[in-house]
Amino acid sequence: MASPLTTAKPSVSLAASGVRVSKIRRDPPPPVQELTVADPDQRDARTVIVGILTFTLALLVIGIAISSYLGWSPREYVAHL
Repeated sequence: MASPLTTAKPSVSLAASGVRVSKIRRDPPPPVQELTVADPDQRDARTVIVGILTFTLALLVIGIAISSYLGWSPREYVAHL
């Protein structure tokens, strides 16, 4: 039979003891951000307040636009005390 060819590389020992450490340099993982759960009642209260303020502001703008269109001005009235 023919003899196998010899190579310059040594054989790998799979039974070697110890943990091999990767030689690739890596950045450490980013810190885990903790998520805080908001109280649903507080969130609902904030949403209601923002909704009421937005609706009031919209009505105020509509009122000013209509009075401006009709030509009304507070300067037309004089308060006698």
